[in-house]
Amino acid sequence: MKATLESIIFGFREILTWHIMRYALISGLIVIAIWMGLGAFVWDGLVSVSESIIGILPLNMMISDGATMLSMFIWLMAVFLTFALVYVFLGNFLLNKIEKERYLSISLILIVISAIFWMAIWMLNQDLIHDKIAGFLKTLPYTTVQHSLAYLLAGYIIYNAIIISMLFIVNLFNKPLLSHISQKYYNEDVQQHNKMKSFGYTIKDTLVFMVVSLLAFPLLFIPFVNFLVQIGLWMWLTKDTIEYNTASLVFKDIDKELLKKNRAEVWFISFVTVFFNLIPIFNIFAPFFGEIAMFHYWKKIEKEV
Repeated sequence: MKATLESIIFGFREILTWHIMRYALISGLIVIAIWMGLGAFVWDGLVSVSESIIGILPLNMMISDGATMLSMFIWLMAVFLTFALVYVFLGNFLLNKIEKERYLSISLILIVISAIFWMAIWMLNQDLIHDKIAGFLKTLPYTTVQHSLAYLLAGYIIYNAIIISMLFIVNLFNKPLLSHISQKYYNEDVQQHNKMKSFGYTIKDTLVFMVVSLLAFPLLFIPFVNFLVQIGLWMWLTKDTIEYNTASLVFKDIDKELLKKNRAEVWFISFVTVFFNLIPIFNIFAPFFGEIAMFHYWKKIEKEV
């Protein structure tokens, strides 16, 4: 467990360096721009399909889950509004006093602190917030609630498309990224690995993710259960890709028994990784963090075997 926690701390520290942030920000913003463009092109059709799906749900379930989804949206707005207000008062000071590399790192840290702060407020008052929003939704016409939830569901679909795309992107950059880290901290070259096999794992897990998401769709409308289901689906989507990408660069021959022996640690690092997906913009760093943390973990295991 000590090696796992050290690897997680190592991953957090590294994604705040300019070298890693450059990879994540450039690729992430391009992916977001592409999906925003595609989303705008198919938005009406996507909303129409989402509206048809939501129309199947009973009214009480629609209102309850609508309150949950709207609560999450308000939480997100509170996070970014807090971040914006901090920069209104401190932005010029930070720009003048710190380097460009540290400025971006501090920006990410501020977003995380803001997210944690508002998450604590929401958790302490979740029943009250949920009941107030549900009460408001009950005053609205059925079609208004249905159409509003369809917009949120369409946004949720595009958001997951961005998360999946970032996993494919990290397959392209994982070797130069981890080679840099290996040279910097271990003064060693990484092993050669089969990039097509990396993409194979990502494609397979993406297909499973999409099928299981469809089958588990009704569970996404049950408060708290939807959170557990979403986290579980993201973990499944992420685990195999970051496990193979990193192990294949550390070990010349991957020992399946070694992977099996460290399965709990792999799942835990994947669990921490997918929590990045809960915060938009910060989610583009998720696969990079997972790759770095997992790579560091395998390097520590390599010294023991």
